[in-house]
Amino acid sequence: MKKIKYFSLVIIVMFSLSIQAQTKKWTLEECVKYAIDNNISIKQVELDTKTADIDKKAAKGNFLPSLNANASHSWNIGLNQDITTGLLRNQTTQFTAAGANVGVDIYRGMQNQNTLRRSNLSIVAAKYQLTKMKEDIALNVANAFLQVLFSKENLKVQQEQKANNEKQLLRSEELVKAGSVPRGDLLDIKATVAANNQNVVAAENALLISKLSLAQLLQLKEFYDFDVTDDTSAKDENKILSQTPNSIYDKAKELRTELKLAKTNLEISEKNVAIAKGAFQPTLQGFYNFNSRVSYADVPLFNDKGQIIGTQSAPSFFNQFSDNKGQSFGAQLSIPIFNGWSVKNNVERSKVNLEKSKIAVEQEELTLQRNVYTAFTDAKGGLNAYESAITAAEAREEAFKYAKERYAVGMMNSFDFNQSQTLLSNAQSEVLRTKYDYIFKIKILEFYFGIPIIKN
Repeated sequence: MKKIKYFSLVIIVMFSLSIQAQTKKWTLEECVKYAIDNNISIKQVELDTKTADIDKKAAKGNFLPSLNANASHSWNIGLNQDITTGLLRNQTTQFTAAGANVGVDIYRGMQNQNTLRRSNLSIVAAKYQLTKMKEDIALNVANAFLQVLFSKENLKVQQEQKANNEKQLLRSEELVKAGSVPRGDLLDIKATVAANNQNVVAAENALLISKLSLAQLLQLKEFYDFDVTDDTSAKDENKILSQTPNSIYDKAKELRTELKLAKTNLEISEKNVAIAKGAFQPTLQGFYNFNSRVSYADVPLFNDKGQIIGTQSAPSFFNQFSDNKGQSFGAQLSIPIFNGWSVKNNVERSKVNLEKSKIAVEQEELTLQRNVYTAFTDAKGGLNAYESAITAAEAREEAFKYAKERYAVGMMNSFDFNQSQTLLSNAQSEVLRTKYDYIFKIKILEFYFGIPIIKN
């Protein structure tokens, strides 16, 4: 009995969790955060940041000495010089040689220092690029989120319109039976209801497509049960429209990531010029070499006349290695004189890229200024359009109420009544369209002013 109760409890809990998962509604903040955490493009840019970190490690490594070891073992067959005695002998010998060398840059025209500074700037640029990618995705998600809200409310409008017309159809059937309205009016109402059914189906499809678009931005595979919260507030909570375009632009110049990225790329171009010019200067490198060898051939014995009278075994490996060791150290100076104009061409190429970076900064500032003024104008226009749409919808609603009263007493035909109803439906749809258009334009203007899409 206890097992049955326990099993039943598990089934109830699992069912409750399943229902909760299906009815979960995502907020805008949740959508943006999830998209940033799972977007493929962001993951790619994050890898670019890691690459920049690796480049910095490589730049630091240029300051460290280089250490290399070498070893070889060879067999000599035939007439060869004995490496121990220096005499030519017809024999097969083998010997081992080993060595090591150390090199360190003393001066390289400040190239190593400038390369390290460039790598630091590359890390900053990669982080700016990552931030810009996140900001772009946040804007795209916000736009798709608002499109879902618009589609949901538009579906409600179409469903309400259909329900009202179905009620009107029942009323018209009664009026036709009573002889108050002609049968043709009833046919017009039926046609209107059929059109309403089509509008509802179209609105349902539009809602499904908008959810699919948002789910794809979030990298979600399942979107049929995906839904968002009905946050339909259309208020300028941050009073962004009370600002002037100039004040927003001044703030944007300090905060916008794309401008910071362009300026950082300019600094990188300056370092590239310095690195290229460094190749004109001499380089000075210190070095130290160590080497030794070991022979495995027997050592010949000579008499007073210099004749070989026998051989004896070669000294031990470690004795030979110690006796034959040699060392060298010093400094090497290299002065570039002529290299086919390669250094000069690299400098000129770097200067051209520097000029491009300067133009890019100027262009980014002009683009930012244009975008800010455009966003401000669009937001103002969006507010005016939204307020005008509300006024028009209110007037259309009063007109429809009046038309409904006249139609009920037979003072208006079905065609004029349907026209009044269509105008009301269009006005309600226009309110929805201008509302979400205004919300998104406010979001863009706040974005330039440094107000994030979501609050951390």
